[in-house]
Amino acid sequence: MKKILLFSFISFSVCVVAQDHLSPSRSVLDPSLAPFYHGVASGDPLSDRIILWTRVTTQNSAENVSWQIATDTTFGTVVNSGTVTTDANLDYTVKVDATGLQPGTWYYYRFKNNNVYSIAGRTKTAPVGDADSLRFAVVACSNYQAGYFNAYKDIAMRNDVDAVVHLGDYYYEYEAGGYGYINDTSRLHEPANEIVSLSDYRLRNSQYKLDPDLRYCHQMFPFITIWDDHETANNSWYGGAENHQPAGEGDWFARKAVAKQAYFEWIPIREMAPGNDTIIHRTLPWSNLMDFIMLDTRYEGRDSSLGTGISSTNSTVMDTNRSMMGAFQLQWFKNQLTGSTAKWKIIGNQVMIAPLTAFGLVLNGDQWDGYPVERKKIFDHIMQNNVQDVVFLTGDIHSSWGNDLPHPDSTYNASTGHGSVATEFVCTSITSPALTALNGIPSSLVTSINPYMKYVEYTKHGYLLLDVNKQRVQGDWIYMSTLTSKNYTPSDAAHWMNLDTERFLRIAPSALGSRPGMPNLLPYITGVKDVKKDDLVMISIYPNPSADEVAIQYYLYEPAKVDLKIIDMNGKTVFTQSEKQTQNGLFKTVANIHNLVAGNYLVNISAGDKVYSKQIVKAK
Repeated sequence: MKKILLFSFISFSVCVVAQDHLSPSRSVLDPSLAPFYHGVASGDPLSDRIILWTRVTTQNSAENVSWQIATDTTFGTVVNSGTVTTDANLDYTVKVDATGLQPGTWYYYRFKNNNVYSIAGRTKTAPVGDADSLRFAVVACSNYQAGYFNAYKDIAMRNDVDAVVHLGDYYYEYEAGGYGYINDTSRLHEPANEIVSLSDYRLRNSQYKLDPDLRYCHQMFPFITIWDDHETANNSWYGGAENHQPAGEGDWFARKAVAKQAYFEWIPIREMAPGNDTIIHRTLPWSNLMDFIMLDTRYEGRDSSLGTGISSTNSTVMDTNRSMMGAFQLQWFKNQLTGSTAKWKIIGNQVMIAPLTAFGLVLNGDQWDGYPVERKKIFDHIMQNNVQDVVFLTGDIHSSWGNDLPHPDSTYNASTGHGSVATEFVCTSITSPALTALNGIPSSLVTSINPYMKYVEYTKHGYLLLDVNKQRVQGDWIYMSTLTSKNYTPSDAAHWMNLDTERFLRIAPSALGSRPGMPNLLPYITGVKDVKKDDLVMISIYPNPSADEVAIQYYLYEPAKVDLKIIDMNGKTVFTQSEKQTQNGLFKTVANIHNLVAGNYLVNISAGDKVYSKQIVKAK
């Protein structure tokens, strides 16, 4: 979040878990999901292929995992399948680009390890040709510590979207009890420290994927994702971040690299080039009706973010060489806009592009207001090439905005929309705190200073429901009544639309109604026949090899005393540590091995009758 300143399916199993899997008040390890505790996910749908994802929890050095994708929930008609190997280098995640699929088709997929099936997931490929009904849930900013992920559950249960578009801040880097924490000890971040290392980012990804509502939403729909800043650190740019201090947190580029590595391991996103986890800008065609053009306005080419309350004529702000996207991506974006043959160009974008100014000041230099020269280049390109039907989707600021996008060289007319280049729907956060800097300041004041802002709401949380047809793009803001209880009520609070060939927003005549033709929700059925709860499950151990310390993530089904031992190859215990955990849940423990001699060791972690052993290597 940026602080802004404003003045004043059926598997071969008989084990069925009831739908109360959606109701736990904290992330839990469901024993019926073993070894696929983190569920399944899919993403980046094209017309003939889609990314399938899971993670297998194991203490073995490597695992073979098979997969199937079928047109029916009983997997009687399997259209593609295979087997892949995963190991610690991939954090035991599995990511498959399943090909040979038909366009605009719902599929069902699952994984198998050691004769045990995962839950089945449901996904859909992008359509081709003529289409006139597409619907998406647009989300951003899901801070685990800031409340329950009711919006994810609501999206899954409404069952009327083709895909979920996540605009970034999928997880947060802050320490336990840090930013966003609402004094609910069941929602504390794990690991407890601010995440910096590869093992930290992996552990945090693991915690978020164990949330039952996020896990269920992934099971039901494919995701289309881009990252924002908190996937690494707050207010980040190419060469640094506001929430990164090199003196205590090391080299920025090293931190950014491991954060990206963990992101690509844990998120169902397709790599744009083999082995390349730097470039995420891409276009996903969805028939001749629309193209998703997904941008990276964070890490690829952004110059340093500016602060708040900066003069709009500041020499740095107006520097003609200042860039948000970098030269390569900017040219690519222009080419996508002019080269698209789809009716609608839907732009997935991290930060608000509409100007938000007051009294000659840029209120938030982290947004496009801090990069106005490059923004004008984009607006010029749209107008000079008569690119029509351009809609930006934005997250980041934990609030809701429906904006026209005025060209700086035109006189904007709020009544007619004259002077607007395109439109923007800004979705609010899943949970992250509202803009407290604006509390008490009426939205009418914001819109009077910035009349191209048609709708402003900065206190509520939820998601944007985006419906696309040949006549218009409509966005409805759906809000959750609470984040502190699982018993919530959704409300459709506002609905605005962009009509075909117009470049401005109008109030839609009604909220979006139900959408028929969707397949039924999948049952929560797993491949585990005999559910057994061990006292303890070891989820991961990082890094291995290691020169300094080993971090172990484990889960307790009941409070227990946890013992850790490190034993050398002669059978001598060289390290012991005990922890008394007073609640169940997910934990991390760290063993400092800096003083051990280089070589092989055995790590034992135990609780009750359960003992896990793992060989580690102490590096020089």
